[in-house]
Amino acid sequence: MNTRPFQQVDVFTATPCLGNPLAVVLDGEGLSTEQMQTFTDWTNLSECTFVLPPTQAGADYRVRIFCPGRELPFAGHPTLGTAHAWLSAGGRPQGDEIVQECGVGLVRIRRDGTRLAFAAPPRRREGPLDEADVALIARGLGIAREDVLAHSWCDNGPGWRAVMLRSAAQVLAVKPDAAVLGGLDIGVVGPRGKVGVVGQRPADPELAFEVRAFFPGNNGIAEDPVTGSLNAALAQWLIGAGLAPERYVASQGTALRRAGRVHIQRAADGTIWVGGESVSCVRGTVLL
Repeated sequence: MNTRPFQQVDVFTATPCLGNPLAVVLDGEGLSTEQMQTFTDWTNLSECTFVLPPTQAGADYRVRIFCPGRELPFAGHPTLGTAHAWLSAGGRPQGDEIVQECGVGLVRIRRDGTRLAFAAPPRRREGPLDEADVALIARGLGIAREDVLAHSWCDNGPGWRAVMLRSAAQVLAVKPDAAVLGGLDIGVVGPRGKVGVVGQRPADPELAFEVRAFFPGNNGIAEDPVTGSLNAALAQWLIGAGLAPERYVASQGTALRRAGRVHIQRAADGTIWVGGESVSCVRGTVLL
């Protein structure tokens, strides 16, 4: 075993304990996939990352991203949390942006005031879900099929199947059935204003949507507090379909007593930037 620098970071919040925690091992060299997975499972967090030297030209570092039971080619809150930890540990990017190498390739990360934001990778699969999937998801969420106003594949590493419900309140009220949805990655989004009215201001002008994310867990299904990958793909779908403005803030984690805030912006070149605050809660070393 070696002593390795470590941070535990809370992502998509500036206030500790209100976002999505992430374990970051800042020196993963020499660790096997099995060792990384074992440590990830032991942390009992939704994700853990391991920073490695880059292998592609232009990358500042390489990261491997794990969740309980599996490795992910990409995930949003680990991307921002790892960049935050890397910078706070003295990392210096080669250019104006940080370039992260991961399973989906090179991901650009920029500073946006006190926030970091990543350029959303393209969806690997998009377009409407099969009707059988929509009916299954509605049944698994305990809602009527007609309560699903729109739906789409949002696969950008995690294979998210996303549905839009009538309201944020309905999103917060769903109770997923693990027996029905246990093997699926499900994203649920609901507007705080009228669906399809771009620019309509919700009751809280800072928040346009409520988001929840469900994925296979150790006990059938788990809920992620705040999910960058899902919000990135949701933004590509919703903005592209005219269901969201080109700049908005999504709330996630409310059902888990968190207060995650995900900042979305489509740039002039069409890039979707997904940003949020991060704060380091634990700094030290681990034996691995």
